Amino acid sequence: RVLIYPGTQGTKKMMFPRSLAVIDSDAGFSQQVAQYLRDVGMRVERFGHAQALFETSNPYGFDFYVLDLVLPGMDGLELIAQLRLRCQAGLLVVTGRVANNVFKNVVDAGADMYLPKPVQVDQVAIAVRAVYRRSDTARHRGATASAWILDRGAGQLVAPDGARVDLSDGDLKVMECFIDARGEPVPREVLRARLGRPKHTEIDDGLNATIYRLRRRIERATPMLVPLQSRSRVGYVFRAPLNLG
Repeated sequence: RVLIYPGTQGTKKMMFPRSLAVIDSDAGFSQQVAQYLRDVGMRVERFGHAQALFETSNPYGFDFYVLDLVLPGMDGLELIAQLRLRCQAGLLVVTGRVANNVFKNVVDAGADMYLPKPVQVDQVAIAVRAVYRRSDTARHRGATASAWILDRGAGQLVAPDGARVDLSDGDLKVMECFIDARGEPVPREVLRARLGRPKHTEIDDGLNATIYRLRRRIERATPMLVPLQSRSRVGYVFRAPLNLG
């Protein structure tokens, strides 16, 4: 998405993500960052701790995350690890934690960039833009190389690193839905129909459990990020290139 950067009077266009989550217990700082990025045109939501993020309907659905390391409950390093299990979104750490190994720790955990506090909000915006621009370019250049393969004959999902995930009959039906969807979200009703479940019921029909088990199979087979994500009020989406083998 092309958005106008504040102060350029429309003469210079910059790339920014569409949605961003700020996770920081410093309400004053997070409010300043959120307002600045909203002025750019982004959808920004603020959370005072990790649990507040995970209580939303789609915590892994943001295009970008800005977070502090010093958080109540789950700390920032744990939060980075949890996010990296489910999404490939841009991730910027902005923290006042002082230690010799902070930079190494955040990068090892999976963050894309680190800024020490105190920091100006425009510097945060510049860092977000830089990370998102680089990651968006990399996604396009590596689309073919990073493709997952559904091997129907073998009943397996093949990860880009060559790891093979054994699929149950239900898993295979779910993955066929993602093949048909060509990167678009698959509604719950479509998945239920393919699995032979009732079209609509107030009782848990096991769809969530099926998706959870499939994710766990992928996580156990490969260290790569799992591209299978929920889409709020819709269903699920496979956010990576997926081809038939």
